[in-house]
Amino acid sequence: MESRIWLSSPHMGGNELKYVKEAFDTNWIAPLGPNVDHFEKELGEYLGINHVAALSSGTAAIHLALILLGVKSDDEVIAQSFTFCGTTNPILYLGAIPVLVDSEGNTWNLDPILLEETILDRIKKGKRPKAVIMVHLYGMPAKMKEIVEVCSRYEIPLIEDAAEALGSTIDGQKAGVFGDLGILSFNGNKIITTSGGGALVSNNAQWIKKSRFLATQSRDEAPHYEHTELGYNYRMSNILAGVGRGQLEVLDSHVSKRRAVNAFYREHLSFEGLSFQSEMSAKDFSNYWLTSVKIEPELLGVDREDVRLELWKSNIETRPLWKPMHLQPLYKDCVYYGNGVSDELFTKGLCLPSGSNLTTVELERVVVAIKGFIAKS
Repeated sequence: MESRIWLSSPHMGGNELKYVKEAFDTNWIAPLGPNVDHFEKELGEYLGINHVAALSSGTAAIHLALILLGVKSDDEVIAQSFTFCGTTNPILYLGAIPVLVDSEGNTWNLDPILLEETILDRIKKGKRPKAVIMVHLYGMPAKMKEIVEVCSRYEIPLIEDAAEALGSTIDGQKAGVFGDLGILSFNGNKIITTSGGGALVSNNAQWIKKSRFLATQSRDEAPHYEHTELGYNYRMSNILAGVGRGQLEVLDSHVSKRRAVNAFYREHLSFEGLSFQSEMSAKDFSNYWLTSVKIEPELLGVDREDVRLELWKSNIETRPLWKPMHLQPLYKDCVYYGNGVSDELFTKGLCLPSGSNLTTVELERVVVAIKGFIAKS
């Protein structure tokens, strides 16, 4: 059996160990420390945003963002249905009510037209949403101009989930800076990783200051442990922030390599019945965290699951697109405004191996396996 080709494995750049060693040498092993301070500063400079809180996960960042926006039990929060549960679960943490909205077929992200229809319908029913959460799926920039305009029109705060989109841009601006609050993830399979971790970003200094307070168990200033608010253990450790600093130095290189992977697939898998998630215009720039395709069984004679299982036999890891939240048992009772886009994408969509450390030989293995399977089907 040939070696495993992973979907998206970690890819170290070289200086991660240097920053981690500095933490060991100075005994900054406990949470927080110089690496956290530097990582927050360097991340803010990269994004072009003023304030960053390094946290334990992207999910933690969304949870804190909702708290900062005053979301409470029984409040409604609109969320993109086509996403990972880390986007929506924090709504449930607070006892709030998710209102799920479908995607549009171009970027596969939140449909701004359907978003406005949803807001108007919720207001008509006397249930003005407290916030909107959108996602840049697989690093693909959403229709942010339209989404921001809709949220501004109805004065509803926007949380921008850029967990998969670090390095992507829209008209030259980095993904994550368009919403009132932005979310990042540094999970092990992301374009850069801190093993586990995330960040909350904003130009609102008070929000980020408050998020740091909440993330350190809401410890009041006192010589003893004093708590007047409910807090959380959500801060990133100094060790993991050292990994993040090294990773941030190679982020642009990782983006270039993932885009090259995407270009390779497009060149060698160009045939009727297989289409790629693609940028809408020259103003959009995707990091192509994962190269994702849609397979038309009526044209190819095989469906997404056939291809996935066949590649797995060849020790190649692929993954179906996210199962939309409105199809998840946990969210089956939620209000859902749909148009059928995410249902079709889940049925037909597949993520191909996309790591920035993939070799040409490995990419050729993937292409040969797909072409060979389709040819004999």
